[in-house]
Amino acid sequence: MPDAHAADPDDEDLPDTAPPPDPPARVSLRFEDWLTVLTLAALACITLANVVVRYLTDESFAWTEEISIFLLIVLTLSASSSAFVRLLHIRIELLADGGSPARQRRFALIGGTVSLLFFACLTILLGRMALDEYNWGDTSPAIGVPTWWYSMWLPVLSAVITLRLAGILRRAWERT
Repeated sequence: MPDAHAADPDDEDLPDTAPPPDPPARVSLRFEDWLTVLTLAALACITLANVVVRYLTDESFAWTEEISIFLLIVLTLSASSSAFVRLLHIRIELLADGGSPARQRRFALIGGTVSLLFFACLTILLGRMALDEYNWGDTSPAIGVPTWWYSMWLPVLSAVITLRLAGILRRAWERT
């Protein structure tokens, strides 16, 4: 009986599906990866619990919507951070990867600078929003907890992206 795991000669034309190795970074991407996985798992569990309760009782957990929105934002920011480092973010690859190495470096510097400025401004604005929610004592409509409990994590995650972008920009600047 032939080995089912043996290499098939017809598979030579198939592309290699293994993900490329992570680019060099001073701080490992494990933080963002684990945060993404745990956030997605929590989001799936909360949503499944709400669906099961709604199906069995015709009622709904009101708190799941608030927490789900927060988790979706955390998921977006944590996955964005690792996507930037791995060059898997949305970009025009024809411009970013085409042309001479000098042109690629120039586009990497321009894109990195614009992204860095955007997330630096976003960090400041999200920090001000969290501070305003703390000062005004806003509470969430369904659970009644202070909304700054949710929003205080957003400038932190945005700052992580800003630091990741600063590292990408530094490596692009040093590249010859």
